[in-house]
Amino acid sequence: NEKTSFNGDVQIVQPLAKGMETAINRQEGLYHVILQGLQNGHKTRDIRLITCVKGVINPYTHPREYLEQAANPHLEFIISNTTEAGIHFNEQDITPDILPDSFPGKLAIFLYRRFNVFKGDGHGLTIIPCELIDKNGIRLREAVLRYTDLWQWPHEFTNWLDTNVTFCNTLVDRIVPGFPSKTIKQVQAELGYDDNLVVTAEPFHLWVIEGPERLATHFPVQKAGLQVRFVNDITPYRERKVRVLNGAHTAMVPIGYLQGIKTVKETMEDPITGGFMQKVIFEEILPTLPQPEEELIPFANAVTERFKNPFIQHELISIALNAISKFKVRVLPSLLAYQKEKGILPRGLVRSLAHLLVFYRGHYKGQDIPLRDAPEILDFFTRVWQCDTIEKVVFKSLDNPTLWGRSLININGLQKTLVKEITVLLEQEHTTGTPA
Repeated sequence: NEKTSFNGDVQIVQPLAKGMETAINRQEGLYHVILQGLQNGHKTRDIRLITCVKGVINPYTHPREYLEQAANPHLEFIISNTTEAGIHFNEQDITPDILPDSFPGKLAIFLYRRFNVFKGDGHGLTIIPCELIDKNGIRLREAVLRYTDLWQWPHEFTNWLDTNVTFCNTLVDRIVPGFPSKTIKQVQAELGYDDNLVVTAEPFHLWVIEGPERLATHFPVQKAGLQVRFVNDITPYRERKVRVLNGAHTAMVPIGYLQGIKTVKETMEDPITGGFMQKVIFEEILPTLPQPEEELIPFANAVTERFKNPFIQHELISIALNAISKFKVRVLPSLLAYQKEKGILPRGLVRSLAHLLVFYRGHYKGQDIPLRDAPEILDFFTRVWQCDTIEKVVFKSLDNPTLWGRSLININGLQKTLVKEITVLLEQEHTTGTPA
């Protein structure tokens, strides 16, 4: 609004029955955002007041007010962030006459109301979901269409959707710690306001939107200096984020944790583990990605700087949630691609896998590890670590397609290397100060 001719406002609709409606409306939609972190090696901190929020509607208590928004002829965009679990079809939403429980169900009745208000005559919308799932726009559209079938709405509505409503796939990348509960009193004193809705986030941000060319003109966020890209194919951006940012996060967890390190920042600042992660990112992950170096290296540099953010205490054990499935999606593709392209195994990523298998033993150096994963995965590793040799532990772990999506037993040299790495790790268990 300040830097372009957009001149819009935001009407928030809370996705759950219990939310922030009262608190946000009490503050008339006003709240502060604090961006703090590292940029080009220097600490930065910026505070600004957000003034574009019109208010919050709770559709559970005010369903009529919610649906009345569909009649707004000036409405152009619906942007959602209902968490990864938000985009799902709920078969219990058997009738549109009762507010659906799921977000796609609520969106469906909203769109149907708009179709009827304007009698199917244009007034389309652009739907921009920000849930962190692959092909989120396609998934949301599919869920909405399932409701149109369930509720037996006319084909004219489906035709209107196809012609007038655009569902975009997106990728959002920003760490948002949220409300600064530990420092809120100091923050409020600094602001001079009793703002109870302060939000903290890192300075880095990237929003990639896969959509039609017209979108960049209708939604001119780039002109405001924001790092937003409108693209025809989001795939390379998603792959880059998953393999570099998320992959490095997942690879560092067992490496740092087994060395007694607790946070991402400490892992990156430690001369041993930090150097290890630099090599993994720049020498083992980046070479397996198809984008040019002039795009990959600045992104990787930004990632390592973000990991060192002094304002964010990101604990390794929190990232370790469901670490096996994360390794399969985030790290294993880089390991396999490196081995295929270069004919040798990436030493660092294999070492991370060795640490991960020991991590899932559930204890190290006399300390229990609070593992959090699916019961069947935890049960599997409990049984595996009862084997009498490391060779058997490694063989059974690799030869389990449920863990990795395929058996890894035939990856040349992988079994032998893991046995060596784990042997060293278990020998180090009875010593102190041994590097990763």
